Amino acid sequence: MNSGGASLSRAAWDTDSGRPPNIAGTVRSGESGRKVFGDVASFREQYSNLNNPAVFQNLKGRLAPLCHRTLRKQVTQYVNYTRRHVLVEEFTPHRDEQTLYDQVSEFLQRDTLASLPNSQRTLITLILRKLLASSSYAIAGALGSIRDRVQKELKRGTPGSLEDDLAEDYEALDETAEEWPDEQEPLTEAQRALMTEEVAELDSLLARAQNIRQNAKGEALLHGLQRAFEAAARQGAQRKGIIFTESRKTQDYLLELLEDNGYAGKVVLFNGTNNDERSKKIYQQWLASNKGTDKVSGSKTADMRSALVEEFRDRAEIMIATEAGAEGINLQFCALVVNYDLPWNPQRIEQRIGRSHRYGQKHDVVVLNFLNKGNEADQRVYELLSEKFKLFEGVFGSSDEVIGAIGSGVDFEKRVADIYQKCRTPQEIKAAFDALQASLSEEISDAMTRTRAQLLENFDEEVREKLKVRQAGTQEQLGRFTRLLMNLTQTELGDRASFTSERRFTLHQPPRDDVAAGQYAIPTRDEKLREDTGEATEHRYRLGHPLAQHLVEQAKTRDLSVVQHLHFDYAAHMAAGKGQIGALRDRVGEEGWLTLSLYTVTSLGQTEEHLLWSAFTDDGDVIDADIAQKFFEVQASVEHTDLAPPTALNDLQDTARNQRKEAINTRNLKAFEDAAARIDAWSEDLKVGLERDIKELDRLIKEARRAATTAPTLQAKLDGQRQVQELEKKRTQKRRSLFDEQDRIDEKRQELIDQLAGKLEEEESLRPLFTVRWSLK
Repeated sequence: MNSGGASLSRAAWDTDSGRPPNIAGTVRSGESGRKVFGDVASFREQYSNLNNPAVFQNLKGRLAPLCHRTLRKQVTQYVNYTRRHVLVEEFTPHRDEQTLYDQVSEFLQRDTLASLPNSQRTLITLILRKLLASSSYAIAGALGSIRDRVQKELKRGTPGSLEDDLAEDYEALDETAEEWPDEQEPLTEAQRALMTEEVAELDSLLARAQNIRQNAKGEALLHGLQRAFEAAARQGAQRKGIIFTESRKTQDYLLELLEDNGYAGKVVLFNGTNNDERSKKIYQQWLASNKGTDKVSGSKTADMRSALVEEFRDRAEIMIATEAGAEGINLQFCALVVNYDLPWNPQRIEQRIGRSHRYGQKHDVVVLNFLNKGNEADQRVYELLSEKFKLFEGVFGSSDEVIGAIGSGVDFEKRVADIYQKCRTPQEIKAAFDALQASLSEEISDAMTRTRAQLLENFDEEVREKLKVRQAGTQEQLGRFTRLLMNLTQTELGDRASFTSERRFTLHQPPRDDVAAGQYAIPTRDEKLREDTGEATEHRYRLGHPLAQHLVEQAKTRDLSVVQHLHFDYAAHMAAGKGQIGALRDRVGEEGWLTLSLYTVTSLGQTEEHLLWSAFTDDGDVIDADIAQKFFEVQASVEHTDLAPPTALNDLQDTARNQRKEAINTRNLKAFEDAAARIDAWSEDLKVGLERDIKELDRLIKEARRAATTAPTLQAKLDGQRQVQELEKKRTQKRRSLFDEQDRIDEKRQELIDQLAGKLEEEESLRPLFTVRWSLK
């Protein structure tokens, strides 16, 4: 997300793990104390149902100042995106794999299943089906975790959670669980009685899974990789591919499979922990080779990711990544994406492919998918993802309208999971998917109609200008900022450097110890890409570079209090082929006065600086500030003058200062109103949290009463009633304190608004920088 505007759609909601609680956490942690949302629980309570248009619009409004979204299709005129091409590797499971699948499916489809917590059954069933489709190793680990949990629960007598155990293998579980609400139904006595019987079944299923050593999909991977590498090589891409799986255990299996089949030493792993010995060794080697450079951030997590990505870029041929690998890494140098496991959520597939198919990718991206010919449901899911969502082909992948039609993708995922769970025969599966496809067709059609107008509305000419990085000749043209930086550098360095072009120079005598001698360049876009892939050899010169910082400070400290006469030579500028400056061309032959001051304002807790340009001709024609500063893009000679600046120049400065001050006041007033509204919303969030606590106590009391009523012994009933009384006492106290807490929140709200009002008071200063007599020839 880029700050600076509001363009939030349901299509963007799940992108980059943007589930509601995560957005709340990101905003709360990233706003440096700004009061945007209350706590995560109140956020989830208010915004979990985004299918309600009023709820969605309310959240969109609150996020408007914080996020802006630009679509790939909006910049294709200016950015040369490559295409996607899909390869499909079909396979048929071995007999023992199909038997395991059928038996586990039958187990999961039972109306009553004591082995899975009632409150988590829908979610856990989804995860188990994903692991079952991934590999025999993945489902074996999950079955073992379930069996162990059931045995512990029988001994302990209290229900437990499977989430922690399964999350060790299925890393996307935490994010998935956020949008799969618990059913909150207590385990019945009948279900408890079934547990002992089901342990034996779990043991049998586990043994069958552990006895499977060959996976048909794994064998298909070896053949598919060869096809995909050949397809990538035909377009000149490097021999590199990223394989995505949803299971850590499948990741380990694939590593062993590839190492045993010609890829030994050519594979790197990437997952949520990266704590295997191979990754640790790569990390230590990376730290040693980059010691003392700005590549080392000091954050082990960030540096580990950088080390693994560099290992993949420079040495390995294959990276095997879990779902965690789909977030936050850029792999433009890799043109092959392998979906070993295919998520049912289209958003996650788009996110995966987007790691490689992104700005900076030089080649078309090959997407390799796998299709189980022995599973009709799998085939229909793939048909929807490929043909209806169009995820795997073209320049854009799945369009914003199509993705937007299914919201976060979780609803689609749930509908697919429901078909797997309820449909047993081929006829039932066909009917259910036909109905789903018809429903999606209508939703997508409506969504495309709604969003066509929004696309033009949200993408204005100013944004187009900022994104013109690929139009004819643009990447070779110098921007004004670049020219100014290079002009300043050349003036301040003098004989210490030799300048070979408008972008490059060689520094012979560094002005500081922390600045190295050698070649420096302000790179073009393509040169930046070479730097990103480790091909650049020059120092990347920019305003933030220590050399540039030193030269800027050196220039700022120069005394310019003496009035000089500057003779700007526009004819020499044109003769050097530097291009016309229309605003100056019409003023050739004129003379006048120009002054520049630094206007500093402190308000709303921040200090800002503005350059105030004031100029006019000897004929009294006032020159606009934007034109005045263009004089300094033209070479000039300096001559001493005894003339004194006219008082009219001070009057112009006062006018410029007052205009700037008025603009700042208008902006600050709007900022104050927005901040006050944000604080009001934040305080209401906290009040929602207080009321939520009382509702939670109501729920606990209801459950305690039910437990006391069904307790098997008199002592248990008495204990249950005491628990009810304790909870009712807490609820009474909470109700009494509710109004006091609300008053405290209101007091805090007023305190924050008072602090904000205090920050509106401005401190300002005006410091003259220089005044010159000018002439333009």
